[in-house]
Amino acid sequence: MHYSKTPKSTGKLSPESAGDTENDHAASGKERRYRGIGASKGFAIGEVYEFVKETIDHETDELCPENVEEEVERFLTALHRSEKELKKIERVTTRKIGRLYSDIFQAQILLLKDPFLIKTISRRIRTELKPAHLVIEQEFGKYLENFINSDDISFRERATDLHDIRDRIVRNLNINKLHSWVPEGKIVVSHHLSPADIILLSRSNVKGFATDTGGKTSHISLICKSLNIPMVVGLGNRSQKLLSGNHIILDGSNGLIITDPKDETVEEYQKKKESETRREADDSLHAHQLAFTRCGVRISAYSNIDFKEELDNLETTGSEGVGLFRTENLFLDDLKPPKESFQQEYYLEMAEMLHPKPLVIRLFDIGGDKLIYSPVKEPNPNLGWRGIRILIDVPEILNAQLLAIIRANVHGNIDLLMPMISSIEEIEYIKGLLEKHYKRIRGESSEPFDKPGLGAMIEIPAAVELIDEITRIVDFVSIGTNDLTQYTLAVDRNNLIVQDLFEKFHPAIIRQLHRIISTAQKNHCRVSLCGDMGSDPLAIPFLIGCGLREFSIVSSEIPALKTAVNRYSIDECEALAAECLMMHKVEAIKTRLEEFVQAH
Repeated sequence: MHYSKTPKSTGKLSPESAGDTENDHAASGKERRYRGIGASKGFAIGEVYEFVKETIDHETDELCPENVEEEVERFLTALHRSEKELKKIERVTTRKIGRLYSDIFQAQILLLKDPFLIKTISRRIRTELKPAHLVIEQEFGKYLENFINSDDISFRERATDLHDIRDRIVRNLNINKLHSWVPEGKIVVSHHLSPADIILLSRSNVKGFATDTGGKTSHISLICKSLNIPMVVGLGNRSQKLLSGNHIILDGSNGLIITDPKDETVEEYQKKKESETRREADDSLHAHQLAFTRCGVRISAYSNIDFKEELDNLETTGSEGVGLFRTENLFLDDLKPPKESFQQEYYLEMAEMLHPKPLVIRLFDIGGDKLIYSPVKEPNPNLGWRGIRILIDVPEILNAQLLAIIRANVHGNIDLLMPMISSIEEIEYIKGLLEKHYKRIRGESSEPFDKPGLGAMIEIPAAVELIDEITRIVDFVSIGTNDLTQYTLAVDRNNLIVQDLFEKFHPAIIRQLHRIISTAQKNHCRVSLCGDMGSDPLAIPFLIGCGLREFSIVSSEIPALKTAVNRYSIDECEALAAECLMMHKVEAIKTRLEEFVQAH
């Protein structure tokens, strides 16, 4: 990639920097704090290295007929060069963090070889006399529009991968050299970084990354977590204030950038780093032990995963199985639903790898303009045709997935989870289909096998209101705290303008959690929690106090969860929960939780 200084986009001032103007820079000498989104935990203290991508200027937007074949050949050469680069990056990725994320680049290579894409671009160059760069940008623009306009943040963030492929091909049209080096030990700051950038730059022992764009579930964030490199994303326009050579602190745990830190701030963060190192060493001692409270009550810790390749890491983190497998990623190779046979093979392989540990498979949680294209442009897709509504309306997708899950359950360790449930009718419909398919398949089989257990995601306020009825007709419920908080507070957690209003310790949220957990227990229904809240140190004793005994979180967070659980007794946690449930202000709740955790 080729880089130079270029203007960057502007954005909203964060609350931490409300006194700044666009002409203020971090070099002013005054300590300033900029709020972003913590994408990969940890702290970094050091110098900034600005990583700014150059905009390539093309000489012409039209071709002479005699230059057409030369332009097509230039396009094909660019594809070849791009493939060689991606294979190099794929090898580096496999060596550093395994095959899980190297598959990102394998998917990009497959797109480069897509005969339809190659044929379309070559044909348009010949028939429209347009230069390759223009046709490439237009064709990739069609794909990008579908991803960027998605109502699902994870798919908006996947647009980064398409940007990377497009920009790579266009750069190679001009045979610009791939730049993949920065000085050792810097904190890299950029408006935008691709997965390839992260992999290649990490070879320079980068201390941390900060970007204006991106989100918690973007590939760059997930890769940084695997590399154990702290990262802050979603800074808006803040990268333009972080100049090469500036001394900063990057706090990936809290989504914070501190420029020109005072000596006492540096000392504070150095102590935090030392404490974090000690904590990780302590956590590793508990990773392979079962988790019990101080008074001997068993707490189970499961993993949230997106790909079967993540199963290899479960044993090292002490995970007791998969509490949430997000199946939407099976759509990523193309935008068509995966075939039943492919799904069955995929789920069966996972179940066999895990057996006898459990595997909870969530039905496709897809949205209207995300993977299934509605004939009507929805004004607010978040409140539109998505999740269970699509599955019910498009039975061929639902039936194929149900059949694949049933047939894959030969070891009896698979349960299925329904997303975005808001009514009893939805549950009864899925339950009836599951029973019908199970009876037919069991009748065709000579070997007996179990029907998958049926669970419901509780992530919409309507489901909380119906929690008594729901927990009487399903085998288990799983609380999705991210969406439940978002829908209850009417706050998009990925919207930088209102992100400070996204508060998981809001009194309304903690009261909902208590109601869900206590009602499920009363009705002898299993209950787990699979949102980010499950790995928050402040939330853990409160949730245990509410009666939660099953957590499903990111695998890497499980050792810390087990360590925390060992410190608390049930009586103490129940008293803490009762105290917090009486409070009506966020800060009072958080202060009490902080005091409790600090005391232990």
